[in-house]
Amino acid sequence: MQAEVTWVDGLKFIGQSASGHSIVMDGSGGKTAPSPMEMVLMAAGSCSSVDVVDGLKSAGQRVTDCRAKLTTERRDTAPRLFTQIHIHFQVSGEALDPAIVSKVTTDSLEKYCSVCLMLGQGVEMRHSWEIIAADTDNC
Repeated sequence: MQAEVTWVDGLKFIGQSASGHSIVMDGSGGKTAPSPMEMVLMAAGSCSSVDVVDGLKSAGQRVTDCRAKLTTERRDTAPRLFTQIHIHFQVSGEALDPAIVSKVTTDSLEKYCSVCLMLGQGVEMRHSWEIIAADTDNC
């Protein structure tokens, strides 16, 4: 895997992936784009969400929505590393089995999500989940 990050101006950078996708990052506290630390957090959320949705579908669950809400604790002094990341999954679907939701969310953080597994080498990773009733008015 390869990527390139190019300085634009101030503390703004553009990152480009080898697959040709680009994203703007802002090192000045996220004033004009996500900060690099916000990008790390979103990477953990998206990576684990892929596992959750895929795991639920593979288990025959009819998942219709998945949200990962992430919160962190950071060191007070520089470098302001994450010390803890908590991912709260909110999943919706038709007759979702709580035991399966529990298993796939746990498996994501403990077995499959490469971003979370990598972060977990130096950060306390926690998760929780809930099943949110599907909005049947829009079906």
